[in-house]
Amino acid sequence: MNTMDEQYMHRCLQLAVNGRATVKPNPMVGCVIVCNGKIIGEGYHQKYGEPHAEVNAINSVEDQSLFSESTLYVNLEPCAHHGKTPPCSDLIVEKKINKVVIGCQDSFAKVAGKGIEKMRKAGIDVVVGVLEEESLDINKAFFNFHSKKRPHIILKWAQTLDGFIDIDRKKDNAIGINWITDPIMKVAVHKWRSEESAILIGNGTLLNDNPQLDTREWCGKNPLRILLSADKDISKDYKLLDGSTSTIVFSNSKDMHIENTEFIAIKENSKAIYQVLNELYNRDIQSLIVEGGKETLQRFIDSNLWDEARVLIGDKTFGKGLTAPKINIKHCSSHRISKDTILTYNNK
Repeated sequence: MNTMDEQYMHRCLQLAVNGRATVKPNPMVGCVIVCNGKIIGEGYHQKYGEPHAEVNAINSVEDQSLFSESTLYVNLEPCAHHGKTPPCSDLIVEKKINKVVIGCQDSFAKVAGKGIEKMRKAGIDVVVGVLEEESLDINKAFFNFHSKKRPHIILKWAQTLDGFIDIDRKKDNAIGINWITDPIMKVAVHKWRSEESAILIGNGTLLNDNPQLDTREWCGKNPLRILLSADKDISKDYKLLDGSTSTIVFSNSKDMHIENTEFIAIKENSKAIYQVLNELYNRDIQSLIVEGGKETLQRFIDSNLWDEARVLIGDKTFGKGLTAPKINIKHCSSHRISKDTILTYNNK
């Protein structure tokens, strides 16, 4: 592996993330075409159902006679099947591109090495594994979805310096959010929401916090809102049931016929999480944020149904209250926003 290959692959990754909010359920892909040390074309997958990165990069090249001397860089194996668009590997073969450098192989069953095989059979020099870890990481939700047959699950909660997720509500049965982190953290959280497909809370968070679960502090699409509740009688006065955004309620409550809201009966309380995940998988929902509260979060942790956790530690103390969920591994990274610290965990 040479430094120039890595440099061009970094550019592919830069381009790829431009499609984060618009290409789901497809992966993010960027492509760069280089001839004699100069970039002559580049592109990225811009929107689901529209041309892939390789097509956009190839179409951007003015002098296409240069392809026989060129190297195409792409962070994910070019597709080999007919979907909403023709196979990119066929186009690369047709254009007689000299060499292809790939970040990582596609694990999706309809590709899974077939694009690489097709190009090699056509006599193209194919190199695989340049910045492989980084290439896998930006599409981890896509890869987890196809390998684990469930959404990529991100746990998120805020806790105090002394380890509490909420105040002691038994004393006065206080209703309402008790903010732990700085208001600026809300912007970061809403950005995270815009990047994922769905967001889930349990009944306790609905009752105590009455959240909207939208992206009002950030410019981005609202995730699918999900409520998992054993309560048989849910009031339609909650913000989650305002009909403004697509919402699914997993509960045994009656269907209240609210716009944009679907009610699905829980088949068995102890297996409700699996029912939710199976339903989301069948709907091609590739990522899920679980925002709490403690009981819901701990159920996901204890069932080992999580891939990432983002723990926001504010500079407040409660003295007593509801203790935070417990993850029995060490965090892999830490950074600060204003007065708060974000600990990130990866479940490998």
